[in-house]
Amino acid sequence: MSPPPVVNRPLASDDAAEFRTDRLLDVLIPTRNRPAELAVTLAGLAAQNGPAGFGVVVSDQSGGGPPWSQPAVATTVRVLRHRGHPVLLTRRLPRRGLAEHRAYLLDQSRARYVLFLDDDVWLEPDAVDRLVTAIQELGCGFVGNAVHGLSYLDDVRPETHRHYEEWDGQPTPEEVRPGTPEWDRARIHPAANLLHVTETVGLRPGQWRAYKVSWIGGCVLYDRARLHDSGGFDFWHRLPEKHQGEDVAAQLAVMARYGGAGILPSGAYHLEAPTTVTDREVEAWEIVLADQPDDDTTVTLEPAPHSLEPQATSLETQAALEPT
Repeated sequence: MSPPPVVNRPLASDDAAEFRTDRLLDVLIPTRNRPAELAVTLAGLAAQNGPAGFGVVVSDQSGGGPPWSQPAVATTVRVLRHRGHPVLLTRRLPRRGLAEHRAYLLDQSRARYVLFLDDDVWLEPDAVDRLVTAIQELGCGFVGNAVHGLSYLDDVRPETHRHYEEWDGQPTPEEVRPGTPEWDRARIHPAANLLHVTETVGLRPGQWRAYKVSWIGGCVLYDRARLHDSGGFDFWHRLPEKHQGEDVAAQLAVMARYGGAGILPSGAYHLEAPTTVTDREVEAWEIVLADQPDDDTTVTLEPAPHSLEPQATSLETQAALEPT
């Protein structure tokens, strides 16, 4: 068998210090052993309508060479740079777990907002711009697009639709915990449930809605300062290396202080590739919640302008909600 193709012309990784500037948005992508999926993810970013000049950080933990040694990934990186998007390519080895990897990615950015995007998600061209518009108008700690699994398009599950509830105005801080009705909101996100809900809402072109969530997997836009203020992913050192649910833990903390929302329609599509997280015995959010003191961590928010007229948790954790 011939070896996989390797890029002949060198691809600059960019300078981390130069990359860290006060731009509006950086997209942060952790990846491991998924060059084909990463190329699709980057191609979706390269075709975004806006905002102009957002940065992209790709941090790799593959066992072999970096994915940008492959032509498809290298080309999409070059397309992004050609279209005015700085791209920082890094490797974070040895592996210390998913939470530490996200903490490292967060440290690479000085942007106003950071979009954590999984390496197996394709975005519609208006998805990023809509998320940025939403978080600016809603004034909360995070917004996100839950990912669609199109192989489930004909699998309609109306019993999950009751968990869809829109925000009436600005999202407010919430303490969402297991065993509560709020926790069950996650049932709206697996499979193609959210696509089916979208069909019933009847949005006009350019419209969007903010709805209540417990967490969102795959595509989440944070107010970076508020994510840091809520602890970011600094809990990583309290976790064993093999874990999942680190994004859930971070979102629960941000939501308790600043609120969060899902955005409809979602322009995020899951590539449905096999997971690279094969050890699922430890949920990061369980450890983080167990360590929390019983005090009030919410803060009072100033009202934000809210117009929904024209102008995407870990996927592995969501999989646990699927019927067997």
